[in-house]
Amino acid sequence: MKNILCYGDSNTFGFTLHGGRHPYDVRWTGRLQLALGPAYRVIEEGCGGRTTVFEDPIDLGRNGRTSLPVCLASHNPLDLVILMLGTNDMKHYFQNNAWSIGQGVAQLLHLIQTYPYAPNYSAPKVLVVSPIHIGPDVAHSPFGSFQPEAIEISKGLAAEMQRVAEQAGCAFFDAAAVAGPCDEDSIHMDAANHAALARALEPLVHQLLD
Repeated sequence: MKNILCYGDSNTFGFTLHGGRHPYDVRWTGRLQLALGPAYRVIEEGCGGRTTVFEDPIDLGRNGRTSLPVCLASHNPLDLVILMLGTNDMKHYFQNNAWSIGQGVAQLLHLIQTYPYAPNYSAPKVLVVSPIHIGPDVAHSPFGSFQPEAIEISKGLAAEMQRVAEQAGCAFFDAAAVAGPCDEDSIHMDAANHAALARALEPLVHQLLD
């Protein structure tokens, strides 16, 4: 069995304003599992508010660098890590740009590749997924920590993340090429966009693991 760790934020968790969380078979991780079949195990590790490497002064425990080693250890052996973070790094109080968010991703890639899996396990492959863009009406979103400057920052993430992924020898995919945010909050994917992302990732997983 091939084990795939999906490490991300609320769009991996499957957050929705309608009920708190999409059902398992609606979330992109669940849809990916159903598409791949029993020869694969898709492990969800989505946490709302999770950043790449930044400590959130309001939402505690969201630093992705802090929790990633625990996930790598507890879910061994791993064949692939799908890393989709960066959206929460665009919160206004972090004052980040696309470059600094890319550097956060680079640190996580280094952590995954140098983590001491030995003596029993080898390092997994990594697929970096640049997150969907922030929607145009984010200023009216119920999540007030995102301001209009996040719209343009989000559009610059793919280039930076592709660059750091290639430097680390990792695969890359731009989620914004196939999916986007819902109109209600300009941040989270609806069911149709979860489905679109899962469809796009399935052949990439086969390409990396088969």
